[in-house]
Amino acid sequence: MFIFRSYAEAGGLISYGVDPRAAHADVTETMMVNGLGVAPVNQLVMWHDYVDPSERSAGDPNQDVVYGVSYMDLGKEPVIVQVPEIGDRYWVIEVEDARADEFSELGKQFGTKPGFYMIAGPNWNGATPDGIAGVLRSSTNGAISFPRIFMADSPEDRAAIQPLINQIMFYPLSQFDGKMKTKDWSKIPAVKKELKPAKYSNTQPPWVDPGTFFEQQLPQIMKEVPPLPGEEQLYAWIKSVLDGTAKDPEVMKTLHETAFVADEELIQPMKNYRYSSPPAGNGWTSPRNLGAFGTDYIHRAGMMNAGPYDGTVNEVTYFFTDNDSELKQLNGTSLYAVSFPKLPPVKGFWSLTLYDPQHFFYANDLKRYSLGTKNKSLKYDPDGGLTLYLGNKSPGKDNEANWIPAPAGEFSLWLRAYWPEQAILDGSWKTPAIRKMQ
Repeated sequence: MFIFRSYAEAGGLISYGVDPRAAHADVTETMMVNGLGVAPVNQLVMWHDYVDPSERSAGDPNQDVVYGVSYMDLGKEPVIVQVPEIGDRYWVIEVEDARADEFSELGKQFGTKPGFYMIAGPNWNGATPDGIAGVLRSSTNGAISFPRIFMADSPEDRAAIQPLINQIMFYPLSQFDGKMKTKDWSKIPAVKKELKPAKYSNTQPPWVDPGTFFEQQLPQIMKEVPPLPGEEQLYAWIKSVLDGTAKDPEVMKTLHETAFVADEELIQPMKNYRYSSPPAGNGWTSPRNLGAFGTDYIHRAGMMNAGPYDGTVNEVTYFFTDNDSELKQLNGTSLYAVSFPKLPPVKGFWSLTLYDPQHFFYANDLKRYSLGTKNKSLKYDPDGGLTLYLGNKSPGKDNEANWIPAPAGEFSLWLRAYWPEQAILDGSWKTPAIRKMQ
């Protein structure tokens, strides 16, 4: 249990095996690297389109929004968040501390007005400048943000969204002058870099490296992430074990051995959706405390592997599955019908996304990876319901508008409901059945 909790703590701070702030410490300009945006610490990078299907660094992206990302070191100084007038389009700027707990309410559903907002660390005691509409306080100096701006899948909306996203910016407080800044995100450099093979996965780097966890990562975490009320004794217990390694090399050897076993037997299986969240019916599971884990170490460990850094359930509710409604593994050699008697009741948007076994998009001739609110060509059932089709082969010309191509092998699904209505939150809306047709 000690190893398990330690891994869970690391999952909240360490992104792909390293402190994300350290990983971006040498970044001097915003750019796209292998389809993934990077920016200097305390600044922002925005995509200008959906995530590129070839991206292989961050799993489980969607193709409903234009993303942004910012890694922050609030120990240096606060960060300004610049929010333009976005209108009726759904948007949210999620900000989380080092534990992956969300402390922001910035977005359409929160009634956020255009203006300048400030993100401050736990120890900042400076004066709030004139012109700041609100202050967000992080419990840790390390913080991360993921802006998401909904975009319909059409050339017209791609053009319409550009002036809006060009006004979304993060920058250090020292650069704040009360004037709205702009940046053409479509003009930032795009580079390709050779990826090193991951040590424990053939596609994604590990969140936590068992080989260096106890020497490097865990001590860093305990320094950067202070204990929550009631965790003081747990921290003291962990520290006593780490202190023991300096006195007896056999202690570190045992920790290493246990870490590798824990990684294989406890952490890696959590990439399978049925182990990461409570059941939600018809083979689906649904996490209930994303962005608000607190001391729920087990759930945080699972979600940091299955779907890291997502918003609270009232902001977005997720449903996952690797299985059909008979609890059998989904496989693209079969054809499936996903039946929605009632569409997900949302005030924002919904979508169904298909992923390959490594939780990335499956390349296909239609260049289609999800279906939902963004798609205007869906064919609805006579009774107003909706049937979507999944499989490696076409379900027939009449149904192709409702088809998401799948690999000729195993795949997974992710159903997103942004700004969910009460029927989703209280469980009275039922997840769709997934029926194997052939």
